[in-house]
Amino acid sequence: MTSRRDIAAMLLTTFLTWMGQRTTAVALPLVALAETGSPWTTGLVGGAVGLPMLTSAWWARGLRQRLTTGRALAGVLAVQVAGLLVVPVGAALGTVGSIHLAATGLITGCATAVGAPAQRALLADLCDRLGAGVAARMLAWQDFAHRSTMILAPPLAGWAITATGPFHLLWAEAAGVGLGAAVLLTVRGAATATTGGDDASASPGGDDASATPGGDDASASPGGDAPALRHVLARHPEIRRAVTMSGVGGLVWFAFTLGLAILGAETGRPGLLISAGMTGYGAGSLVGALLAPAVVPRLPALGTMATGWVILGASFIALPAVTSSLPLIACLAAAGGFAMPLGIGSMNRLITVRTDGAERRAAFAAESLVHDGAVSLGLLAGGAVIGLAGAGPTLVVAGAAQVAVALVAGPWLIPVPAREPVRSTLQ
Repeated sequence: MTSRRDIAAMLLTTFLTWMGQRTTAVALPLVALAETGSPWTTGLVGGAVGLPMLTSAWWARGLRQRLTTGRALAGVLAVQVAGLLVVPVGAALGTVGSIHLAATGLITGCATAVGAPAQRALLADLCDRLGAGVAARMLAWQDFAHRSTMILAPPLAGWAITATGPFHLLWAEAAGVGLGAAVLLTVRGAATATTGGDDASASPGGDDASATPGGDDASASPGGDAPALRHVLARHPEIRRAVTMSGVGGLVWFAFTLGLAILGAETGRPGLLISAGMTGYGAGSLVGALLAPAVVPRLPALGTMATGWVILGASFIALPAVTSSLPLIACLAAAGGFAMPLGIGSMNRLITVRTDGAERRAAFAAESLVHDGAVSLGLLAGGAVIGLAGAGPTLVVAGAAQVAVALVAGPWLIPVPAREPVRSTLQ
């Protein structure tokens, strides 16, 4: 019962923190623009958040191996709360400027870089004690908790801004993360040294995620040596392929968000195309996330992920041809959104069945670094790319890139390398 209570607490923490983050995302640009009078400052927080993530492979290597308990993760969230309070406190004092915006981005970026992958790793460790397949299912439910806030938070934030203005919402994320930290303090379980893992060979279609985790001194204990991220990816070719697909998807994500927004303006319907696309994507991803806990453990992990990226890429390619129809845009985006939770759930499953201990924490950190760093770089360069090539061609090329990497990294064109024998870690 203790493990189940701990798992429920971690899922609740995910929901609380993301509800706060998504509501604040609506209000923060408005406050930044009102306080500084400069449009460029609205992107300072997002840009500053990406810097710690991009450098976390070096500065966070040892720290992430110490985040093995609910209390330790609550401490990380407390640091994040401190960073989140910089802007609302400054606004209350009438002193918000670019320094405050950059500071809150850097502090919260550091906390997110180590806290987010550590939460997934601890959740997987807690689930391992409950039997085969539990970790993959609970990580899928965590993804559902995260995606449900896409639907709930924006209209709530819009209503709150209309009723009271954006300033009060600045406290929302700090409150949500603070509540999440309090909930994590109730988690009594800790990361395990080595586990039996998720025996994927016991479930249909688990051919590419069937090895027992462990088998490396680097993962022998939560407090042992911290493996380098590149070494973990080199040791596990399936995880490396999955992370590559995730990274390419993050890099070209700007083509969907910025591309549809610009296409809408070019066709005389500003805001309509991106609204239809995001609504469809959010609805499709919510349905996919709801089905993922039951479906992901029964499907071949690498093949499922590659198929999801092919579907998303194909939807990108088709979008420029249907800009005259908002329902078609929503349907195409929904198809891509539906596939993503299945792909992400499959990647989480690969990590949980192929690694444990220090390697597991490093693998989750590597995935976060590659994906989130790629998203930041894509958004940074996305406007210039669309300006040079046009929104429609950019969407087509972005979609083709996702299809191509899925075909190459998936289990079809290039066979998955044979695994090395895994030696037992039990004495």
